Amino acid sequence: MGDKVLIALGGNAILQPKQEATFENQYENVRQSTAIISKIVQNGHSVIITHGNGPQVGNILRQNEEAKDVVPALPLDACSAESQGFIGYMMDQTLKNELNKLGLANNVVSMLTQTQVAEDDPAFQNPEKPIGVFYTEEEAKQLAEEKGWDVAEDAGRGWRRVVASPTPQSILGSDVIKSLTDAKSIVIAAGGGGVPVVKGKDGSLKGVEAVIDKDSSAFKLAVEADADVFMILTDVQNVYVNYGKPDQKALNAISLEEAKKYVEEGQFSAGSMGPKMAAAIDFAERGGKAIICSLDQADLAMEGKAGTSVSK
Repeated sequence: MGDKVLIALGGNAILQPKQEATFENQYENVRQSTAIISKIVQNGHSVIITHGNGPQVGNILRQNEEAKDVVPALPLDACSAESQGFIGYMMDQTLKNELNKLGLANNVVSMLTQTQVAEDDPAFQNPEKPIGVFYTEEEAKQLAEEKGWDVAEDAGRGWRRVVASPTPQSILGSDVIKSLTDAKSIVIAAGGGGVPVVKGKDGSLKGVEAVIDKDSSAFKLAVEADADVFMILTDVQNVYVNYGKPDQKALNAISLEEAKKYVEEGQFSAGSMGPKMAAAIDFAERGGKAIICSLDQADLAMEGKAGTSVSK
């Protein structure tokens, strides 16, 4: 029996940096990604796939802004759902095609996923997640006044809208995802962290203007769907200590204690590897195995031949 693997794809799996965001470019990138994932399925593992949507939802927001005088703009949660839909379509189709080449007949299901967050999450009082296009300071402040947006300067590159990034409480439908993967179906879910929603006292759901960290949602789904392995795919082949220094060292299979020691030493930056290692440690503490590796070596990493793994 193989493992149940939650694979969290980074944004580069859909759109490379500085690459034109045409459908054709994104489709080919996704095809290459699913070709690797199909090898993991071929080796007998059950797979759940999550993915980022940063560039895609940013472009959808820009389309809304450019066309607002002709077609009414959609709220952020609807834009997130739209990005989930078209990325899920590309992944669903290319994965079915790649599995067919290997003579595999696994069902593939793409689920539009909502992620529940707390209405009183402190992040709503401190929105700091930049989204969408860049504006001049004057344009940004005018939009803030007109639309009630929060805006801020983004690393000296210009001004952008900023939204809350609340902590995911639950992935809605994770029980269905678990059942499907237990039956050997491949599920694509919680894209871009999932569409953020809050639940009212009467149990009703309502979308909110926020963006959930995709690795946090992927971790939450890995736990709720009872995954054995939580795999975070990145641009680098391994996690490194003393990164960029003469004594830089790639980490291979490390224990939970080693991982915590490196975190205490401040080895991983907050804006890059830090959150990924934190999620890996949290998952390993629950008894699972976490893997951080590059997309092109994902199948090898499942065999312990590549990447960095953390386990008890």
